Amino acid sequence: MKKNNLWKNREGVVYSTNQDFNFQERQEVQPNTLPVHQQSLRVSLDKNSRAGKQVTLVTGFVGNSDDLELLGKKLKTKCGVGGSVKDGQILIQGDARDKLIGILIQEGFKAKRVG
Repeated sequence: MKKNNLWKNREGVVYSTNQDFNFQERQEVQPNTLPVHQQSLRVSLDKNSRAGKQVTLVTGFVGNSDDLELLGKKLKTKCGVGGSVKDGQILIQGDARDKLIGILIQEGFKAKRVG
């Protein structure tokens, strides 16, 4: 039997005696995606808590998650490696900082190497 997610999303109301009361669900607002030339992305290398493996992080993207997923897919395809998009960051396997900066600048982004 499927659980009703309405109970999880209610806004702190436990019980109401009002017959006409409706629970209000939380509305997640996604920011509008900035144009490409206004995006300032940072590319860095990370090894912390990854069992010694190197991961290239692309951070600083301002926009909704669909556009971030699209950019992540494009970068993974052009680099020919795996990766993922989590918590507003693009994770690319291995050390691909120089290649990513070249790709991002070619696409019109402002990108700089950090760390």
